[in-house]
Amino acid sequence: MLPNSFNFLLFFAVVIGLYYVVPHRWRWILLLVGSYYFYSTFDPQYLLLLAATTLVAYGFGSALAKPMKQGVRKLVLTIGLLGELAALLVFKYFDFLMDSLGPVLTSLEIISEAVALPHLDLVLPVGLSFYTFSCMSYLIDAYRGTLAPERHLGKLAVYVAFFPKLLAGPIERAPEFLAQLAKPIRFDKVAAIAGIQLVIWGLFKKVVIADRLAVFVDAGFTNPAFQSPINVLVAVYFYAFQIYCDFSGYSDIAIGGALILGIRLMENFRRPYMATSVPEFWNKRWHLSLMRWFRDYLYIPLGGNRVSAFRRYLNVMIIFLVSGLWHGANWTFVIWGGLNGLYQVIYMIIEAPRKWLGKLLRLPKALSTFLSVLLTFHLVGLAWVFFRASSLDNALSVLNRIWGALPQFPMLISSYNWTGEFYLSIGLIAFLMGVEILDERKSMSRRLAEGPAIIRWAFYYAVGFSLLVIGMWGTQGFVYMNF
Repeated sequence: MLPNSFNFLLFFAVVIGLYYVVPHRWRWILLLVGSYYFYSTFDPQYLLLLAATTLVAYGFGSALAKPMKQGVRKLVLTIGLLGELAALLVFKYFDFLMDSLGPVLTSLEIISEAVALPHLDLVLPVGLSFYTFSCMSYLIDAYRGTLAPERHLGKLAVYVAFFPKLLAGPIERAPEFLAQLAKPIRFDKVAAIAGIQLVIWGLFKKVVIADRLAVFVDAGFTNPAFQSPINVLVAVYFYAFQIYCDFSGYSDIAIGGALILGIRLMENFRRPYMATSVPEFWNKRWHLSLMRWFRDYLYIPLGGNRVSAFRRYLNVMIIFLVSGLWHGANWTFVIWGGLNGLYQVIYMIIEAPRKWLGKLLRLPKALSTFLSVLLTFHLVGLAWVFFRASSLDNALSVLNRIWGALPQFPMLISSYNWTGEFYLSIGLIAFLMGVEILDERKSMSRRLAEGPAIIRWAFYYAVGFSLLVIGMWGTQGFVYMNF
């Protein structure tokens, strides 16, 4: 049951109706049953994995609440974290490790080419990386003493499995979520309206924009060596917007859905393609919950900014390489993470010359900002090629197809058969970016609330009409739910 389906909307409507009827002390049961039912619609057998992950967090979190020596506490935490990571290792990384280790052992003549290392060939459970990281952060917070371990197993299970965020985040922290779950929640009309607006906007980004762009992207990345260079180039540009609308669309639905239930989840996106640098893109605008997770639980423990310049660069590279592996068990994701880490390191190295050049050129602020945004978008877009490609050969084929045809592009563009679907896609991207440019200075919700009623309702009707008429409902799952 995908969140971009009418079945989900019906399910969610039923949950909302019951939620505000059931007494507060029993709401956790409704949310838990609803969340587990929702997860069961993908593959019921993986409910056992979800429950096991929760039980590991509960058991080791409870153990950390007991008085013990510091060395024992570290051992308990380590075993608990390894228990959480075990599921990821088995379902996500085992086959990748075997595939990577095989050629190495063969080249060292440890095994012959005829020997095949074992493979599990397991289907990756949806949302596994997200709820595993939620459990890991819970254990680390309990170890650090920033969280009193939850004594109520059912409420901890709700935190792990809360259905709006279960498949693709945000990766909410336990202290904030559990504190809200403990308080009686009354229906708030203002919050509910804001939540509905977010859900509708998220659905618009997913079913109207992302899934429409996916058709062009899939075509360009399938056998790119045999595709028109224009098809491949369009696929690369469109993928930047597809992945954004797909992922941020899910986040909007999750945050908006939770808000209707009176629970606030953290912001996950902040108009990323308005970033003027790659560090700004990652630290302040894209997948904020994941970057906050890596900052608090990996980057700072590694020394953060309190170390030498070289060690800081190394820490940044470690964060992004691990981030690449977190996204997928494939060398394409490792290269994607490495590229983004390299961008950050280069930016830090050239910070002084960059500021000197800026003073020397004295470009108008608007022009300087535009050029910085354009450069950042293309650097991020280049890395997205490896993120989307099915293999390294596929990624290199995409880049070679574009690079080899650069001199021919004027002729190719003039003779290309541009379709109405292409122009519609371009118009939707332009509309999206127009909204984000306005939102950068003042939130669209505030603009609509303060503006004339006719403008506000025209916007609502336009978005609603497009959802019903040109929305591609339930045709594709969300990209990040497979991570």
